[in-house]
Amino acid sequence: MLSSTTDLRVTLIIGSVRLDRFGPTVAAWAGQRILAHDGISLDVLDLKELDLPTGLDGSGDTGLLRSRIDAADAFVVVTPEYNHGYPGFLKTAIDTVEGEWRAKPLGLVSYGGGAGGARSAEQLRQVFAELEVVTVRQAVTLVRAWDLFDDAGRLLNSSGPDSAMRSMLDQVLWWGRALRAAREQPVPVGAGAEQ
Repeated sequence: MLSSTTDLRVTLIIGSVRLDRFGPTVAAWAGQRILAHDGISLDVLDLKELDLPTGLDGSGDTGLLRSRIDAADAFVVVTPEYNHGYPGFLKTAIDTVEGEWRAKPLGLVSYGGGAGGARSAEQLRQVFAELEVVTVRQAVTLVRAWDLFDDAGRLLNSSGPDSAMRSMLDQVLWWGRALRAAREQPVPVGAGAEQ
């Protein structure tokens, strides 16, 4: 059994692949906050770097994606809001992976205009629930994110977002340790196990 003091392996997923995306700026800030949090190690997964299939044929970087998701104990997804929803390529990545998501916690960092990506985050909660992922209650919502960062990618007024990020990571860490221990137990029939 893994010790509760063993670092939790958190994969930070950059959900936008658009050419003019703001995601890397938000993800760089989130990654710094994750690295500053005790008890967590970080893996950054930029979906733009992956070649994913349009079907479930296992082609492209499917194996790489599945192995990175499998190796993680928990996730933080950085997502924009496009047309009141989350990016299509993020959905492709989510659906390309199967059981590797199961019984792991996930925190959401959303960004966008007036709603700060909150609608995309709420939709993702529904998707991840179907995959037996525990989305933590605390989220980070960056309203008009492009106005919150300077040209060097530093958050101009970090007190609110930093506090929200700390609370979210505390929840991810708690759930991550609990679910890591739970994954070592046999899966009950009807709870995602093969019947």
